[in-house]
Amino acid sequence: MVAQGFTVDLDKPLVYQVGHLGEAYQEWVHQPIVSKEGPRFFESDFWEFLTRTVWWAIPTIWLPVVCYSISVSIHMGRTVPEVALMVGFGIFIWTLMEYTLHRFLFHINTRSYWGNTIHYLLHGCHHKHPMDGLRLVFPPAATAILLVPFWNLIKLLATPTTAPALFGGGLLGYVMYDVTHYYLHHGQPTVEVPKNLKKYHLNHHFRIQNKGFGITSSFWDKVFGTLPHSKSAKNR
Repeated sequence: MVAQGFTVDLDKPLVYQVGHLGEAYQEWVHQPIVSKEGPRFFESDFWEFLTRTVWWAIPTIWLPVVCYSISVSIHMGRTVPEVALMVGFGIFIWTLMEYTLHRFLFHINTRSYWGNTIHYLLHGCHHKHPMDGLRLVFPPAATAILLVPFWNLIKLLATPTTAPALFGGGLLGYVMYDVTHYYLHHGQPTVEVPKNLKKYHLNHHFRIQNKGFGITSSFWDKVFGTLPHSKSAKNR
């Protein structure tokens, strides 16, 4: 049962509160609070610790796995050009996964207690506190769990010698995504391409939150028609 007129207390752990917002949750979570200090999620210090990840943990943990996976395909007889092609294909597949997950899972509309709670943990917290530097990248423990079905799917669809390189490419795409995402929020790019990408992503957070689902590029937004209109085009 949703309490009428429920108000979230930002000074208390948020995870067990947001579900009570019911249908008001979507409006609340898309009104960002711009602060580098994120809120507390849990009363428990253990669970709170698991929600916080420094950005450099992502390449530190996963790039060795990427290198090992790629080397397995080489040791199984694949040539370097073949492996490079498979790694590139794995990165390309990741960009589609990145777009699909962001659009259809991370931006799903919820209204039930558990729906709101899970969505907040998954992505809502990022839209509410977009500058929280310790909750911008995906916790490695959660990534490790998700890599199991990802690896099994690749083994099912690919040959034994190509599967490791494809897996490494997909994982490399994920690493590129997560560090890029962090940089778009906290970096100060001076080169045109990253500057435009930063503007594009912050536009998703602060202006048109139901478009612009790409992080590393706007390619799939262009393909699927979710490219946000520019302000100049909108005013014509």
